[in-house]
Amino acid sequence: MTKSPEELGFERLRKSDAMKCKVAVTDIDGVLRGKYIHKSKLESALEGGFGFCNVVLGWDSADVCYDNARYTGWHTGYPDAQVRLDVGTYREVPWDGRVPFLLGDFVDPRGEPLPICPRQLLKRVLARARDAGFDVVAAFEYEFFHFRETSQTLEEGGYVRPQTITPGMFGYSLLRLNQSKDYVNALFDELGAFGVPIEGLHTETGPGVLEAAILYADALEAADRAVLFKASAKEIAHRFGIMPSFMAKWRSDLPGCSGHIHQSLWTRDKKNAFFADDAPRGFSRAFEHYLAGQLHCLPEILPLFAPTINSYKRLVEGAWAPTKANWGIDNRTTALRAIPASEKSTRLETRVNGSDSNPYLALAAAVASGLYGIEHQLALQPPVTGSGYADKDAVALPRNLAEATDRFEQSTVARELFGAEFVEHFTATRRWEWRQFGRAVTDWELARYFEII
Repeated sequence: MTKSPEELGFERLRKSDAMKCKVAVTDIDGVLRGKYIHKSKLESALEGGFGFCNVVLGWDSADVCYDNARYTGWHTGYPDAQVRLDVGTYREVPWDGRVPFLLGDFVDPRGEPLPICPRQLLKRVLARARDAGFDVVAAFEYEFFHFRETSQTLEEGGYVRPQTITPGMFGYSLLRLNQSKDYVNALFDELGAFGVPIEGLHTETGPGVLEAAILYADALEAADRAVLFKASAKEIAHRFGIMPSFMAKWRSDLPGCSGHIHQSLWTRDKKNAFFADDAPRGFSRAFEHYLAGQLHCLPEILPLFAPTINSYKRLVEGAWAPTKANWGIDNRTTALRAIPASEKSTRLETRVNGSDSNPYLALAAAVASGLYGIEHQLALQPPVTGSGYADKDAVALPRNLAEATDRFEQSTVARELFGAEFVEHFTATRRWEWRQFGRAVTDWELARYFEII
């Protein structure tokens, strides 16, 4: 009999002679937050959970505390929030002495899933898929730039003109890969040993940019891999004097960084619910409804795919990122790219997602909105042929984080898909992000106004 991930995790944990373990959760922005704990502490944590200060869900990516959140803030005194470790996520870190590693979920004081926990949100959506008779398979692709910088040099330089590891625009370049072969091979091999297998790795068009396709898995494992990929790439790269960035758009004249999500639904008898061999394109009715659901919901849930100020600098015409809620068949200019293939690989690629998003929230948004289309039997409009940017019939996506957050907060669909408590908290965090930007004095303002005005 095949052992479950939990059984395998406990088995490997018992065999490990390590005296400590790394444990981690993600915050709202998808940043991995964790610590080492002693083996004796781990045993008690596995039995009854343990605490992370609830500020983990109450601060931004710069560790500045939100002043507008209800769940957490100075008014709460910042107590511990309980975390339950998921032994099924057991891994050993190859570049850290094979120390055991576990991911966890936040729970409320009664031990129930905490509604604002990103990983718990995805688990709720996947439970809804199972109730509808589907298992979800997914995979993430990430584009990310690399710089010959450290935290110190970047700060000393004022985050201006960081040095990329290679120059020029050179996509699919074996030459450029070879010039960083020690890092590239370490990334590929060590992540594979860490349980985050990379299916493909190549240079994209841009100085020092790579694209990594993470091997597909069941949806929760796929999101775990995506979270761990982003954090691990930074740890591995540091050893080579390299700093990766998953910022959506670091320079206006270069393409942005996507976090494309591939997904498919599978029936209980292991059939791809997106495939129908008797349909003209091989697309099943379920697939068409799923596509229609994502298109219907996308303008109202965009902050889950594009959560930062910078996200919207990527979503511009002619930059390999969508600007409208539309779809096409193997079309890389639309928000959704339907990929017709065999029963094994017919799938949907959600291209609107950026590399700066929280993988748990982005995948939850994709699956929940697709299921919405199936539940409501939404009709699918014809696909775009040619440029998705020239599509005059599609709904335009919100143009900035403030506009997108307004749509999200006012959306009855968002509350139906994710719950009012999550919508309230996430809205507060995005409003906070917009306020911080509104107070900032940027390099663009200095260059434009400092001398002349």
